[in-house]
Amino acid sequence: MTSIDRRSFAVGAGALILSSAALAQDAWGTWLQGVKREAMGKGVPADIIDRAFAGLKPIDRVLELDRHQPEFKLTWSEYLGRVVTEERVRRGRELFRENAALLSRTVGPHGVAPEIVVSLWGVESNYGTRMGDFNVIAALATLAFNGRRAQYFRAELIAALRVLAGGHVPFDKMVGSWAGAMGQCQFMPTSFLALAIDGDGDGKRDIWGSRADVFASAANYLRKAGWKAGVRWGDELQPGEALGGKGDRIVTPEGANGRRYATTVNFRAIRGWNPADFFALSVGILSDRIAAAR
Repeated sequence: MTSIDRRSFAVGAGALILSSAALAQDAWGTWLQGVKREAMGKGVPADIIDRAFAGLKPIDRVLELDRHQPEFKLTWSEYLGRVVTEERVRRGRELFRENAALLSRTVGPHGVAPEIVVSLWGVESNYGTRMGDFNVIAALATLAFNGRRAQYFRAELIAALRVLAGGHVPFDKMVGSWAGAMGQCQFMPTSFLALAIDGDGDGKRDIWGSRADVFASAANYLRKAGWKAGVRWGDELQPGEALGGKGDRIVTPEGANGRRYATTVNFRAIRGWNPADFFALSVGILSDRIAAAR
C-alpha cells in the first residue's frame, strides 16, 4: 500500500469512526426524547426533564459494574465476611443505642424489629456513609438504553424524574448507586414513590438526610413485604438438626453439605427488599449480632 493509499485508508477509517459515534449519539438523543414524551404523559413537567437530561451521556462504568456484580461470584463465606464485619457490628450496636428512642417511635408502630432496620441501614449504605456518587438519572438512562433489563430501568428512570418533579431532593443531591438506588436505605425510585414515608413530621420524605424518614420508610417497606411482628427471621441449624418449629424453609447457601438456616416469613420479607438469599441471610445475622449487645 502506497503512502497515499495509507493516508486515504486512515482518513476513511477515521470518518467511519466519527460516523459511528455520531449515529450512536443520534440514537441516544432520539431515545431520550422518547423517554421525555413518556414521562410527560405521566405528569412530569417538560422543564424538569430538560434540566435532568441536560448534557446527559451514558456512563461506561455503570455497564461495567452491571456485568461484574460481586454477589454473583463470591462464596457464602466470602460474602458474609465482607458484609458482617466486626466494625459494622460495633458501629451498628453504637447507633442502635444512640437512636433507640427514634427507632421506637418510627419503627415500632410497624411491628418490625428495630435491629433489622439498623442492619439494613448498615448493609445498604454503611449507616448512611456510602450512598453512592453516580448521577441517578444518568445511571438509570445508561442501563435502560444499553442494559440487560431495559424495560425495568426505563420505568425506574421515569420514576426518578417523578421524584425530582415532586421536589423530594435537589437535582445536585440526586446521586446514588450505579443501579440507581437512592438514599441511606438505597430505595429504587419506584420503591421510594410507593413506600417512602415521612417519619419526622416535616411533610417530606427525606431518605437522604433524615434518619427518622430512613427508619420509618424501611419499616414500612418490610411491613408491606409481609413482615410479621414477634417472629424471628430465622436461625442456623446444627448439623443433623431438623427444621422443627424454627421456620418453614431451610436455606443452604453452601449447598446440601454446608451450613443450613431455618427461615421464616420474615426472611421472605427481607427477600422482598432484595431477592437474594446471601443478602437476606447477612441482614438477619448482622441484626442478631447488633441486638446481642442490648
